[in-house]
Amino acid sequence: MSEELSLAAMYRILRKSGGERVSEEAAEELSRILEDIGVRIARDAAQLAVFARRKTIRAEDVRMAAKRYMSQIPGA
Repeated sequence: MSEELSLAAMYRILRKSGGERVSEEAAEELSRILEDIGVRIARDAAQLAVFARRKTIRAEDVRMAAKRYMSQIPGA
């Protein structure tokens, strides 16, 4: 498993969301899922920058790319 996102951060997110106790497996799974989504968003943001003939990925590229994935999540 790639650990780009720390397990400590995953525990904090899960606890802040109402989890009194959080298993290591839950923290690891959240890390995997968020990393997968993050890579997809980053890839799309990079494509947006290339399309705009820029080498720099800007915050607006990330926001635009993220909208695509957020619209697929019910209640987001």
